[in-house]
Amino acid sequence: MNWKLLWLIPALPLAGALLNGTVGKRLPRAVSGFFGCLGPFTAFALSVMVFIVVRGQGPLDQKLWTWMSAGTLSVDIGLHVDALAALMLLVVTGVGSLIHLYSIGYMHEDEGFARYFAYLNLFMFSMLVLVMADNLVLMFVGWEGVGLCSYLLIGFWFKDLKNADAGKKAFIVNRVGDFGFILGVLVLLGIGGTVAFAGMPGAIAGKSAAILAPAALLLFLGACGKSAQIPLYVWLPDAMAGPTPVSALIHAATMVTAGVYMIARLGFLFAAVPEVLNVIGAVGALTALMAAVIALAQTDIKKVLAYSTISQLGFMFAGMASAHFDTGIFHVVTHAFFKALLFLGAGAVIHALHGEQDIRKMGGLSKPLPVVFLTFVCGAVALAGLPGSSGFVSKDGILVAVYEQISRSNTFGLVWLALLATAFITAFYTARLIATVFWGARAEEEHEEGHEIHKPGLTMVIPLCVLAVLALAGGLLQPLQGEIRHPDAHAHHLNMWLSIGISVAGFTSGFLLFTVWRGWTARLVDSDAFRPLHRLVLNKFYVDEAYGKLVVLPLRVAAAGLWFVVDRLLIDTLMVHGAGWIATRAGAGLKTVHRGVIGATAAAIALGSAGMVGWLLYRVMHG
Repeated sequence: MNWKLLWLIPALPLAGALLNGTVGKRLPRAVSGFFGCLGPFTAFALSVMVFIVVRGQGPLDQKLWTWMSAGTLSVDIGLHVDALAALMLLVVTGVGSLIHLYSIGYMHEDEGFARYFAYLNLFMFSMLVLVMADNLVLMFVGWEGVGLCSYLLIGFWFKDLKNADAGKKAFIVNRVGDFGFILGVLVLLGIGGTVAFAGMPGAIAGKSAAILAPAALLLFLGACGKSAQIPLYVWLPDAMAGPTPVSALIHAATMVTAGVYMIARLGFLFAAVPEVLNVIGAVGALTALMAAVIALAQTDIKKVLAYSTISQLGFMFAGMASAHFDTGIFHVVTHAFFKALLFLGAGAVIHALHGEQDIRKMGGLSKPLPVVFLTFVCGAVALAGLPGSSGFVSKDGILVAVYEQISRSNTFGLVWLALLATAFITAFYTARLIATVFWGARAEEEHEEGHEIHKPGLTMVIPLCVLAVLALAGGLLQPLQGEIRHPDAHAHHLNMWLSIGISVAGFTSGFLLFTVWRGWTARLVDSDAFRPLHRLVLNKFYVDEAYGKLVVLPLRVAAAGLWFVVDRLLIDTLMVHGAGWIATRAGAGLKTVHRGVIGATAAAIALGSAGMVGWLLYRVMHG
């Protein structure tokens, strides 16, 4: 069904970006913040309407204009909203709007207030284009748009060199994945002759898995970059350099879920190549386990959540690998709720402690920040996958879907075991985070010494409370996804009880080790046996250092060599300065001939004339 107002959903945040980007600096901050939030909230209202219409009447389409046409290929600026896109619209605009509202209180003293909202609105516009695009080329425009906005937002405080470097790292690493995305689109175009999602299933129908596998693998490489999977995950922890609401937006509802959404959108392609699904499952499980282990030892509250995000994304990819794409997408939804809540809660803690992010310098915050504490615990419960939370429902769905695939491929047996281990570690480090930040007496002691704790304002508290409700009750939204899958009863009950036991055991042990047995835990970590292992995990297995020596350093050496040989030696010295030197030397030589003596000049003219006449006579006689 054609619906004429679809274009308004991405256009409203874009209007806010243009307003704040052009005249926002001259507006009062209250006005700038109002218009920064108006577009996303209105887009959310429209998304709710669209979701209701799609649920009742089917997909909505709107073709705006033909973008490019060459032979039989035509690429439109067209929007398409089916059940999958409608659900993602609710997540992107709903969670994104709450983050915009929270940002008013968090960024109210920042001198770049209007610029911040311009970037944030532009980010949402790009993500909405990605979700609503009816073809791969337009999706790639949104894909690159969120990449650009992530660079702008991660490096928002660009006067600090570390922040600028983090933005560049995110941008460059994503270009590697984006190169795979482009090649994948070209391969698909060569196979099926179209980039439109509507015509693609029919165009590739009947093609062998061997023909489709390269396209699927290249597109998965693009997803690895955008959704931070091995080996392209290294940009995401450094993305913590941006303002905390940016971390919530990037890590929860928008950019990092783009790869998962793309695989779901092209589910017909990936379902046709089971071998590629095996690769996706293995990469997702390994990423989930490794990132969870790294999160165990991190001391920066945002870094703990960053590696948690990478780990949860691995969970999502494992769900997609089962070919039950709804399981991965539902975890995208619940993760948006509880991870946005945790990041915004972390932002409230950082705001309260005047920018402090080291959890070792925190503690005892449950009393001075009761609302932040209670809402943060709601998010932690969901992240840990404890029974009754949204995270429990979505994680259980993934575990069941992966377990059912073990009979198809032994790879999924290892994937399933890795996910179970990840679930235990996740519950453990989540309990460690709660115990370290909100228990003890360190922060209260500092407060007594005169370090005033900033209480969050209403614009920060409201989003926390809304997200807390969704983090706990979000599992009830599963029927909105569409037809509910009914797994094998044995698989369901086995995984449900395993999931309950593992999450409760992990959370309980983590809480006890960092509260009641805190001293024993500290001695154990500092012992000769555990210190090397702890240092290895704390330094993230030295992956960044390895990349620096194996990738960055050779590229810098090659760039320096090319600069010296090609730029300085060949172009500057030989071509530019060399041409000037030849002209100078030639001029100096000719200068000796032209001395202004009339007799010498007349003789030279006579000799030249005689030579020309002689040459002409020679040509005539031998013509």
